[in-house]
Amino acid sequence: MIDAALSRVTGYLDKALSRYQREAAYTVPAYRITVDGNDIAQIISPRLMSLYLTDNRGIEADQLSITLSDHDGLLAIPPTGAVILLWLGWSDTGLVDKGTYTVDETEHCGAPDVLTIRARSADLRMSLKTKRERSWSNTTLGDVLGDIALGNGLTATIAGTLGGLPILQLDQANESDANLISRIGEEFDAVVTVKAGCLLCLQAGGGKTASGADLPHITLTRADGDQHRYLQADRDSYDGVRAYFFDVNSAEKQQAIAGGGENLKDLRHTYSDRQSALRATRAEFNRLQRGSATLSYTLAVGRPDLIPELTYSLEGMKPEIAEIIWYGGNVQHSFSADSGYTVSLELESKLPDDTTEELAEENKVEFSGVIAYYRDKTIGAQKPVTAGDQRKPKRLCWLYATENTARRAADHEWKKFQKCKTRPIKLPH
Repeated sequence: MIDAALSRVTGYLDKALSRYQREAAYTVPAYRITVDGNDIAQIISPRLMSLYLTDNRGIEADQLSITLSDHDGLLAIPPTGAVILLWLGWSDTGLVDKGTYTVDETEHCGAPDVLTIRARSADLRMSLKTKRERSWSNTTLGDVLGDIALGNGLTATIAGTLGGLPILQLDQANESDANLISRIGEEFDAVVTVKAGCLLCLQAGGGKTASGADLPHITLTRADGDQHRYLQADRDSYDGVRAYFFDVNSAEKQQAIAGGGENLKDLRHTYSDRQSALRATRAEFNRLQRGSATLSYTLAVGRPDLIPELTYSLEGMKPEIAEIIWYGGNVQHSFSADSGYTVSLELESKLPDDTTEELAEENKVEFSGVIAYYRDKTIGAQKPVTAGDQRKPKRLCWLYATENTARRAADHEWKKFQKCKTRPIKLPH
């Protein structure tokens, strides 16, 4: 009898120990939130309905939204201007700092009563929104951004390839620094943003930090994803981009073209010199090419380390998705009682690094061959594959994931060229 009783007790303890081990091994989402220095994570944990953090690429402020249940009416509505610090992660891997935010909007609704707190990244300070009047002549992009950073109490960190780019004339007429930064980013095809007290300027799609170090390359599989939406637009909707400028030696407007063909997208702004017009057409043509294929991808298990500007490979997907490298845009972190912690990515096709400088001249070239680029997994650098004569090659717009996919794309495009050359000319009757 005693043995039977001991056996039951031992069995109960074994089951309790196994349950404890299972619960301890089970990974759960974790977060930490402080408001004006006070840690409130434990206080709001039973009330948290959802938390959304959108990490935006570019000058647009990052946005944080926290929704809490106020079923008992005990929650106080926080004042605008309160400073929120956020960390996200998992119980087994720890937390990742996701930045500082300032409360700029609160909303209370019911029934049932719910409190929603909205905040934006604190780095987008009021001075950036003040309209100014000034001009720069015969200078560089680095000097201009340095002046803007100095005037706003920021430190300028600019990728080496961008800092020395010349600017003949740049006018800020009744325009805020935030809007000017955004305009500079569009003209130079750069990501200009404010993070952690720094004014950062990076080459769009470059996959590098401002210091030139490579950002991590992320490989995702079909098993990582919960949902995806792939969209390939018609790349031939626009063959190129055209901008107009005034030549100092002529009263007539001149034009600069990036890309080529008959269907050109015209930029509305008229530029003061050829250099600025050419730079703007190149930047817009690059954006059109990157946007020719887009992918929205939701990770079933959130990753707090993911930020804008990373590059991605997708494995186990449709060939059209898996064969190219993807460039990361906005990242949304979602945390709720129903769905746990997930992350949604906005991706677009990545361009090879060397397409920028010669795109403007391609409309004048009769191509003699094709060149495509792929990412070498072993060293993380891009390498070329070719077809035909390389004196005047056409550059394919996507960066491919493997040598085989790049070679197939180059051979396919080269065969199209050869068919066009051998096609007989039909004479009119």
